[in-house]
Amino acid sequence: MATETPLKGFIPELDYEKEMNRWSHVFKFLSEPEPEVGHTPRNEVWRKNKSVLWHYPAKQKKYEIPLFFVYSLFNKPYILDIAPKVSVIEGLTNSGYEVYLLDWGSPGYEDKKIGLDTYIDKYLRTAVKRAIRHSEADEITLVGYCLGGTIASIYASIAEEPIKNLIVATVPIDFKPFVGPDKWAEGMRNGDMNIDHFIDVYGVVPPQVVDGMFRAIGAPIYFTNYTMLLSRAHDQRYVNKWRRMNRWTLDQVPFAGEAYRQLANNLFKENKLVKGELMIGNKKADLKNIKANLFVVSGSRDNLILEEQSKPIMDLVSSEDKTYFVVETGHVGLALSGLFAKIVDQWVSTRSNQL
Repeated sequence: MATETPLKGFIPELDYEKEMNRWSHVFKFLSEPEPEVGHTPRNEVWRKNKSVLWHYPAKQKKYEIPLFFVYSLFNKPYILDIAPKVSVIEGLTNSGYEVYLLDWGSPGYEDKKIGLDTYIDKYLRTAVKRAIRHSEADEITLVGYCLGGTIASIYASIAEEPIKNLIVATVPIDFKPFVGPDKWAEGMRNGDMNIDHFIDVYGVVPPQVVDGMFRAIGAPIYFTNYTMLLSRAHDQRYVNKWRRMNRWTLDQVPFAGEAYRQLANNLFKENKLVKGELMIGNKKADLKNIKANLFVVSGSRDNLILEEQSKPIMDLVSSEDKTYFVVETGHVGLALSGLFAKIVDQWVSTRSNQL
């Protein structure tokens, strides 16, 4: 007497030839050399320690006021120039802007004493002065992405330099909302997580630890990107984009110990920026000192920086011209797609003294 399998027809038959082709494609991609990044022509303007100020000339200069990019200390900034046609920097130079980018570099153990105050008051301030002098402009536009937006905002609150526009995207300002394991926030704020002891031991935060932090925040979907690669291995355009994104994701940098200590204690733990209590050297970084035209961009699908972390800056600054803009994208997708260049151009073009 024959018996029928209840699941027959429910589970699709495996096409071994198709699966072998799929996996061979994946293994081929993963064994190839890393894709090139940073295609937009540039030249070095200034260097201090590991940090470099890069200038990206406009293809045909249309605006008097240059753009100065400040990126996060956690990652390398080539996400802003990831590939031709989707590069944020290329899009802006093609639109007629002179663009500058401060690349913080990768700190070594010898840089363990560099704090946020040093990065902002010594590195960023000097770089902005050099960019203004190099461009022969009277004013400048600061553009900060992620933690770079936080740093740009702090600097703008104490700057003596002429900042006409401040643009911040996916920016954490209010650190009370926390994205990540609840125990992390609880441990950091009640003192169970001893950041000071960790920094005293390591000197700098190793890139493996930085990578682990982002994995924990992204759990349990961290490996989704590999699943997507497997399912779309036949799409060469998608694979090229995936490989560049994967390179950047895994290419973490060390974090200077003193800077991380200040970030953890003064911002994550005590939320001093929102309270107006943050000190940079002997200056109080009060956001109400900011009078520059302000443009804030958030991603509605950003699972790293929430809108409620970015929105408070709108009420804390003294700017008369301020705009809050929400894009239907994620944290990295805003830069990876090149969309950010179009959004910035649309807003800043009327505020950059067209030639």
